[in-house]
Amino acid sequence: MLKTDKTKTRRMSTGLIIAVLITGLVAGFISSMVGIGGGVIIVPALVLIFGMSQKMAQGTSLAVLSMPVAFVAAYNYHKAGYTDWKIALLMVATFVIGGYFGSKLAIGLEMGIVKKIFAMLMIVLAVKYLFFDK
Repeated sequence: MLKTDKTKTRRMSTGLIIAVLITGLVAGFISSMVGIGGGVIIVPALVLIFGMSQKMAQGTSLAVLSMPVAFVAAYNYHKAGYTDWKIALLMVATFVIGGYFGSKLAIGLEMGIVKKIFAMLMIVLAVKYLFFDK
């Protein structure tokens, strides 16, 4: 079953399962290449392709990222000398706190506001990277 919001579920066809698996593969590949995936690949795919609500997509993406799947990519970066574990471990502590309060806030907001916040963040990041990156 694929959850589209808090109450609705739909049966997962073979095509849907394959599409979800491909989305995960692309998100994992891009995430390990450039350090993104959840917000930039998984959330839009779940909303735009699979018809999930914004909040359901965000919760599903966080569930994917909370599992140890990212460890393999992080380990490859570590082996190549590209991981600062001190900063990562310090950030983990505050990430957990921020994740708790951010999710509480998002759950309480109207769906349209959450989508607009998400879209604005993507636009700001895109403009920064396109025109103002050092």
